[in-house]
Amino acid sequence: MNKTELSAEIARRAGISRRDAEAAVVSMSEIICEKLSQGEKVQIVGFGAFEIKHRPARKARNPKTGEEVQLGERVSPIFKPGKMMKQAVSD
Repeated sequence: MNKTELSAEIARRAGISRRDAEAAVVSMSEIICEKLSQGEKVQIVGFGAFEIKHRPARKARNPKTGEEVQLGERVSPIFKPGKMMKQAVSD
């Protein structure tokens, strides 16, 4: 399912226009990205939580040459599914 299909399904279920549903999907994505970039956790009860994970600097090897390379610290967004989502998927 892509963004267009998701927007169409939200519009159908909520009884709103497709344009309004697409605006809501885009707004939700923007808000989640904005809050994560500010270091905040976004939690939707039952659905899941979006948060950032700090990965420390580390050493790695170039598989082609075997040379040791230093990788810098990085921040990655992660998603942890909520109880309702876990149950829906496992059933």
